[in-house]
Amino acid sequence: MSDRSTAYFGFRTVDVAEKQDMVDEVFHRVARRYDLMNDLMSGGLHRLWKDALVSRLAPPRSGRRPFRVVDVAGGTGDVAFRIVDRSAGHAQVTVADINGSMLQVGRERAEARRVQGVDFVEANAEALPFEDGRFDAYTIAFGIRNVPRIDVALKEAFRVLRPGGRFLCLEFSAVDVPFMDKVYEAYSMHVIPAMGRAVAKDEDSYRYLVESIRRFPNQERFKAMIEAAGFSRVGYTNLTGGVAALHVGVKI
Repeated sequence: MSDRSTAYFGFRTVDVAEKQDMVDEVFHRVARRYDLMNDLMSGGLHRLWKDALVSRLAPPRSGRRPFRVVDVAGGTGDVAFRIVDRSAGHAQVTVADINGSMLQVGRERAEARRVQGVDFVEANAEALPFEDGRFDAYTIAFGIRNVPRIDVALKEAFRVLRPGGRFLCLEFSAVDVPFMDKVYEAYSMHVIPAMGRAVAKDEDSYRYLVESIRRFPNQERFKAMIEAAGFSRVGYTNLTGGVAALHVGVKI
């Protein structure tokens, strides 16, 4: 529940008030190599998964007003840039991330690419600094499992969406292919932390990220949480055998 006093930090149980600072420290350390490590850890699949999210969003390329999206925990701009590109510049994306180091990487990437229509805001997913009903869509990719109170973040997502607005969440999930689950378990628990040590010089951060995946609710449990936040027509699509899942919902 949202008022619980503890939360999971990987496999550890910590005070809910402490988790955010602990997560922040992880992402401060990995920000500069975050996208490189995503490529290495997923064999580049994260790019296809993010493309699938944007395809499902299908941002319009024209209209009487801009298509407004908030991309939460999207500091480096990976999803935001895709949305603007897919919309031919019609979308306006606000990247909201609590971690200043990740946002700085995103701002630098946006400047280097001369991306228009994306702004970066330091904000907490549990208390977004936006008025009710501001956005047409809320996206979050591989970020919600790091939020101390997921149920609170989901309610915030519902609040900032207009009626008819859509929620799209891409997150690591539970593998549903026989034998593949064992291979994935071994790979993630042993190979990924070793990659973190070799490439990012930070094994502990990547061990936490792997452990956080194991603690995240499976597809059906997370679907129920999205419904509890008020969303309708909630469903999910497994990607790569459930290594990742794309959950969607609509604010009616």
